[in-house]
Amino acid sequence: MSPEYFQLDLVKLEDRSHASSRTHAMISAINANRDIGLIDVMRARTDEELSCVYIMVDVECHGVPTHNKYGLRFRERMLIVVPQDDSIATAAWAMRKDFPRLAHQNSVSALGPAQLCLYYEPMSVVARTWTAHSFLARILWWLEKNAKGELHLADQPLDTLFFESKHELVIPWDIADLVSGGKPLHVSGVRRADNGTTMRIANQVDTGQGVLAKLVKIDLEPVESGEVEWDPHTLGELNNLMARRGANLLDPLRSAMQHDFPQQGLTQKDEPASVLVLLSIPLRRASTGHVEGVSYRAFFLHGGTLKVGAKLGALFELEGRFYTSVGILQEEQAHDWEAIGLDPVTVLWENTADRARSQSGHPDSGPKGTVVGAGSLGSALLELWIRSGWGTWTVIDKDHIRPHNLARHSALNFQIGQPKVLAVSRLVEGITRGASMLTGVEADVMSSANPEVARALRASDLVVDATADLSYPRASSANEGRTRHVSVFVTPNGRSGVMMLEDIAKTRCLRTIEAQYYRAIIRSEWGRTHLDGHRGLFWSGASCRDLSMVLPYSSVMIHACQFAESIPTHIRSDAAIAVIWQREPGGSTDAISLELFERRVHKTEGGLDVYMDEGLHDRLRVLRRQALPNETGGILLGYHDFTQNLVVIVDALPAPRDSRGTPTSFERGTDGLLDLVEDARNRTAGIVGYVGEWHSHPDGYPAAPSRDDLIQLAQLAVGMNEEGLPVVQVIVGSNEIGVVQAEVQP
Repeated sequence: MSPEYFQLDLVKLEDRSHASSRTHAMISAINANRDIGLIDVMRARTDEELSCVYIMVDVECHGVPTHNKYGLRFRERMLIVVPQDDSIATAAWAMRKDFPRLAHQNSVSALGPAQLCLYYEPMSVVARTWTAHSFLARILWWLEKNAKGELHLADQPLDTLFFESKHELVIPWDIADLVSGGKPLHVSGVRRADNGTTMRIANQVDTGQGVLAKLVKIDLEPVESGEVEWDPHTLGELNNLMARRGANLLDPLRSAMQHDFPQQGLTQKDEPASVLVLLSIPLRRASTGHVEGVSYRAFFLHGGTLKVGAKLGALFELEGRFYTSVGILQEEQAHDWEAIGLDPVTVLWENTADRARSQSGHPDSGPKGTVVGAGSLGSALLELWIRSGWGTWTVIDKDHIRPHNLARHSALNFQIGQPKVLAVSRLVEGITRGASMLTGVEADVMSSANPEVARALRASDLVVDATADLSYPRASSANEGRTRHVSVFVTPNGRSGVMMLEDIAKTRCLRTIEAQYYRAIIRSEWGRTHLDGHRGLFWSGASCRDLSMVLPYSSVMIHACQFAESIPTHIRSDAAIAVIWQREPGGSTDAISLELFERRVHKTEGGLDVYMDEGLHDRLRVLRRQALPNETGGILLGYHDFTQNLVVIVDALPAPRDSRGTPTSFERGTDGLLDLVEDARNRTAGIVGYVGEWHSHPDGYPAAPSRDDLIQLAQLAVGMNEEGLPVVQVIVGSNEIGVVQAEVQP
């Protein structure tokens, strides 16, 4: 039996001279292809000017299996559509009327030819290497792969049941709550440049824009995925389509129309203007029978809600009012419902945290965390994590938005004067419409008496310090019961970002990591300019403390993106980590990871606690061993923090060249020391300086001060008293390290 073909209003193109070069290339390629036979070259009968050339061909594909289950044939008639505007893609239409509906077709109309979807990539990408010969080869490839069931891989996500429509309906993430209210939903639309419409629905009418629609959500039984359906044009066609797939549409549609219908009835004056039917259709994979996805489609039904309901038998009219037919003795009969027209609408969903996380590639939901600091960096991190659905966050900050903040903050102009935590919370609300929540605490994180601060920190799985200040990370290390902390900041020149993450056991706390970070700066070549720019300040107000950094927002965002990706990765490990991402002026970035050591705390009676780390202990032992049998020594670099009642030793310098050591004594020299101390101070932005001395004892002697050591300690204390500081003396023995300190008492 001969196949029936679609008949289009086309006529023979007698004069091909005005056709485009692409048209001539296509005809030439067809004539050169032994599997494709040219039938005719045509134009549209109604075209006054040649806008498109239609080339009818027979395609013989030897790769199509005989009697394949997909309904494709060895010989298929195709119409190759060549627009004369080269910016519009060439298309291939299957002219057989019973050509199967398969995956990878484009929606045209159920009443016309099927259009083959030949490419995965956007046409703007395909056009770069497109030729007429490759286009013909692609048709043959499409036919063979579809006939063998290979075009849609077994593990590929199931196709949706319907083709895409130009009209979109964005479903709120909280649609279940909105529908349960039973009120008509407001549908407003935005017309796009491609003549499509994007519509939103909400739970109330707040403007005169858009149309009122009764949303009817219907959950159907699972159907088998396979061929993609053309959009129906009437409710009758939609019902037949669903019945063919084994789903009952009319009964749930009637029930939904009757649900929560007012007992007192409605007049046409009160009715919603349209019915919007939202279908939820579970898709079952044919090979396994398992439901693996859900297809959603929406249809606007032509005619008012009441008239549609009456035609379906869900409502009846009495003296100008419409009532539900539920409970009446003689059920209303449906009539003329098959002819109700439809407008198909593609369904899109607002993002939830789960959807955002899936789109962003995060393998887990993230922590319940707190970000301390809602400034430039903190607000950027929160925006990045909220957009990607990672974590549930609280933010703590005491500051408000000032005009200069807008140069590098997510806040908007109208938010000047508002608390920073409020500005960031409003941003999150604007992004997610409540699907993800951000709790803002307007308070000083250093205020231990604030119950909201204490509650937020105590309830967190992770605390992210983005304060760009030393106070909080140092203070947090004193709290042994704290949760795990990570501190991030951008260096003053904007070229480097630093991340310090505590280990789970907190044996490498932020205070200890900070000291080892300074040691790396002092010892490394990259540390020479790492903190350059710390004096790049500008006055943001009249007060002597109204200072802010000179730094572009782009630098903040570059490092915020790095932190936002790195923190989720590194917190999966129990280990501590310190990484410096250093950007070169040319744009390249080096990632510098530091080896981290456990803290060592030396408690002293009546003085400051002295903090070192195992790495510094190892260095002192090595310097002692290298000098044996003689004693050796040098100066200690570090910093005092009287708010925490401690001194942190960052590094120990080896003996200057003019030092003298014997098996029983050591006299430290001074050659180059002033320059070394000044260099350490400059590299660390003035934080690290001279804090004391160290020396070794020979084998067999304890790490306790001798009489000479005590005399030296007293002399050092007098010298340090000029700055009102205590002095630290570290003694390195064969098996232990001792620490003493002294301070001139008034």
